[in-house]
Amino acid sequence: MKALVTGGAGFIGSHIVDRLMAEGYKVTVVDNLSSGCVENFKPWLYNSAFRFVKGDLKNPEGWVEEFKDVDVVFHYAANPEVRVSVTEPKVHFEENLQATFNVLEACRGFKVPLLVFASTSTVYGDAKQIPTPEDYTPLKPISVYGASKLACEALIATYSRLYGLKSLILRYANVVGPRSKHGVLVDFIGKLKLNPRRLEILGDGSQRKSYIYVEDAVDATLKALEYMLGSDCLEEVFNVGSEDWVSVKEIADMTVKAVGLGDVEYVYKPATSDGRGWIGDVKLMLLDVSRLKGATGWRPRMGSKEALWKTLGNFVSSGV
Repeated sequence: MKALVTGGAGFIGSHIVDRLMAEGYKVTVVDNLSSGCVENFKPWLYNSAFRFVKGDLKNPEGWVEEFKDVDVVFHYAANPEVRVSVTEPKVHFEENLQATFNVLEACRGFKVPLLVFASTSTVYGDAKQIPTPEDYTPLKPISVYGASKLACEALIATYSRLYGLKSLILRYANVVGPRSKHGVLVDFIGKLKLNPRRLEILGDGSQRKSYIYVEDAVDATLKALEYMLGSDCLEEVFNVGSEDWVSVKEIADMTVKAVGLGDVEYVYKPATSDGRGWIGDVKLMLLDVSRLKGATGWRPRMGSKEALWKTLGNFVSSGV
């Protein structure tokens, strides 16, 4: 099979590339390298089954022809920084929604059979049902990032119904692991390097969220793909996450221990009256993954803390 991965030089996308190559796919990566890097897929650069095309999805020139004869597109290119959307909402409109429209048009033009889309738990907003299932309503994102991803979902579903493009939408919890360049662990480690005696924590520390290790996330993705390839279903949505959660205060404790520090002063910086880290920060997030488990037999091998500990160990050993 021939796969195309947008954002294949990024964090999750490059791990998807690794798995596809290992399973014998022919893989083309389209990435503008704005946040990803060639190093992430360096082992495949001289493999005849791999191709890299530097291209900006916001501008449908120079990369569209790569969609010819593709069996499945993994659309993982996006700007992942939720906080950016508060001050620069145009960034998420262009890099998430505009880019997705251009990808869909390329899929339509070359009659691509199947699209896999990396969505996010933030489409649920402040869900009142936790764990939150895929059919939870109403979907009320509280960030432009979440809104842009939900708009992408709606656009993709419409292309499925209008043009017969099979679509698999995966709503990921917080994914952690090697090659990650943003998120709470990167933030905490960076701050502790600058000042090992004081750690600024965005929010009041009581925010509680679910984390999934990238290998578990990729396993879920490929299991869901296998399900779609064998199904007559035109469109499907699955949550992808672990089955527990952890507080930001606990993550701070873990990070301090992992880097070998003690007696660190915590300074809390809540951005809202209810202790969120920033405007648009979902304070409580835990996904219900029973639909994915039932359809595919997939199970996360790690819980949130185990995923975080393993990622911290990787960061510390690699000098992140």
